[in-house]
Amino acid sequence: MSIGIYYYPEHWNHSEWERDIKNISELGFEFIHLAEFAWINMEPQEGIYTFEWLDEVINLAAKYKLKVILGTPTAISPVWMGIKHPEIYAMGSNYLRAEHGTRAQQSLSNPIWKDFSKKIISKLGERYGNNTTVIGWQLDNEPEAKEDYSPSSQEAFKLWLENKYKTIDALNTAWGTAFWSQTYSDFNQIKIHNANHVGWWGANPHALLDFKRYSADTQANFLDFQANILRSLISKNQYITTNYTATTYGADPRRTKELDFNAFTSYPNKGQANIGDNGFRLGDPKEISFALSFFKPENTVSGIMELQPGFVNWGNINPLLQPGALRMWLYHCFGGDLSFACSYRYRQINYSAEQYHSGITKLDGVSLSQGGKDYKQVINEMKILRDAYNPKAKKPSELVKRKTALLWNYDNLWSMSRQGQTSQWNTLSFFQKYLEISKSFGAPSDIIYDDDDLNDYNVVIIPAFELVDDATITKWKDYVKQGGNLVLTLRTGVKDKNGHLFQSAYGEKIYPLIDAKIDYFDHLLPNMKGTISINNTEYYWNNWADLVNANKPENVWATYTNQFYAGKAAVVTNKIGEGTVTYIGVDTDDAQLEKDILRKVYSNANISTENYPEGVYVQWRDGFWVAVNYSSNNYQLEIPKKAKILIGTDIVKPGGVTVWVEK
Repeated sequence: MSIGIYYYPEHWNHSEWERDIKNISELGFEFIHLAEFAWINMEPQEGIYTFEWLDEVINLAAKYKLKVILGTPTAISPVWMGIKHPEIYAMGSNYLRAEHGTRAQQSLSNPIWKDFSKKIISKLGERYGNNTTVIGWQLDNEPEAKEDYSPSSQEAFKLWLENKYKTIDALNTAWGTAFWSQTYSDFNQIKIHNANHVGWWGANPHALLDFKRYSADTQANFLDFQANILRSLISKNQYITTNYTATTYGADPRRTKELDFNAFTSYPNKGQANIGDNGFRLGDPKEISFALSFFKPENTVSGIMELQPGFVNWGNINPLLQPGALRMWLYHCFGGDLSFACSYRYRQINYSAEQYHSGITKLDGVSLSQGGKDYKQVINEMKILRDAYNPKAKKPSELVKRKTALLWNYDNLWSMSRQGQTSQWNTLSFFQKYLEISKSFGAPSDIIYDDDDLNDYNVVIIPAFELVDDATITKWKDYVKQGGNLVLTLRTGVKDKNGHLFQSAYGEKIYPLIDAKIDYFDHLLPNMKGTISINNTEYYWNNWADLVNANKPENVWATYTNQFYAGKAAVVTNKIGEGTVTYIGVDTDDAQLEKDILRKVYSNANISTENYPEGVYVQWRDGFWVAVNYSSNNYQLEIPKKAKILIGTDIVKPGGVTVWVEK
């Protein structure tokens, strides 16, 4: 895993540039990341381009044997552009235009904005597309699919709808416009449905779902637009990527088609409690964990483009990190098989919006922060691992057998976020619960989409997959028939792709899969306890409960034991062909029921499992076993006697790292 750092020469005195770049090189960094916010420095006036400063920095990088990732500067426009063309700015739901002064303010549907973007990207590609020091391009910065209600977006949305539905009657059917006299007679009558104006509870969920889809498509198309400009101008040795946030809610990274791969940003510690007494200094592991499974499925390339370097200035609370926490995050990324890791930023800035945001160096630009010390240690330890690397190492057979997929779909996230039905529902957290359970089993876990191949996995978990069609159900059934082990959960298969509840029994589409029927669902108040029994072991729930009637009593694995429906099933199983389907119809807070059921699924399939506690991750990469510990307790590893520990000890302390190889 190569390691790099963000550097912003435009923030610093010219006399300090060479000192900084020389120091970056001497610390052992392998590349620097430049220029994604520097449009005004490249084009101080319309059509006047000044790249000499960037030439100098790239030449300095070459002098000190550093490579460069170059950012396109489309995250923020120069002030002159907005003065001359205010229509380039996006418009909020209050119909007020955004203004100059921060990033991601532009309307990605606006043709003037896209034309200016094309010009600056073309100039960059022409100038640096064959520069051997530049190894790759980052498009924009942390792409967001921000809601845009501007006139250009309104027109683009109408065209998007016409392209999708072809006729206004088809749109009316999909949006259910017969309700509350919402029917349209022409696409030109349509205005972006504004939940903040019509009221959150009464907003049309189908129109809002399409607005989310359109916004994600617009963001993806803008990235592809940039990539296509660059592609014809740059060397085949330069890659094109971007840095989505680790858990993005609006943008959908899989919608981009022209990038070589997607990278991501992660800030694991935002002042939240996390795990145990020391968790607020160690970070939330679920953020990096999700990103590693989402952006880096097996046999693909990815990297972390922007990693938190220490304390930040925008969290609810901004504590100092425990020494070694950043090192642990880097090893979590290394164990996840990333190709590179890069931190934002080299120097802590002493002015403007992020002056309390730490860097690799402190305010003097020379002294290392704790994050800088962590980076320096990892850079030195990478040399040990490179020396120990065995290119012939093969993944252990037990890991191959445990290979697990979790099915993800942004339409489900957007749909259920609109209609959660209970204040205790969180779609991402629900999904992460199942992801973390599979990782606690030591199972390599990929997050995949519904058009991916399921047959590469012995276990496929499908948490709360609300929107389905017949083809989806058939694909799942075929996977099971061929020997796959499918796990379905509550809220799966209850709506069509337009977000309409099926006109049938609740969840009826999946009845043939689970060999059971679902009466309906229940919620309890947050302070209440519903009870469930599995072989005389009691579990508690209060979030969500599907009331299941199994066709065969022997298929029942868990039963509700209180409320007026005591005796109804909470978990059922079914065998189809060579495989199995397990339906978990309940959502618990402590996840113990779900964990016990999943362990039984793996066990029945003759798949071994580990039992790593929350916050402990053990990963295998290129012959190296890598353990990290986000918990507040020591963890005793069980390492074979013949193994050789390269880094750390067999006891992984909180915030600690251990790396070993098996001989």
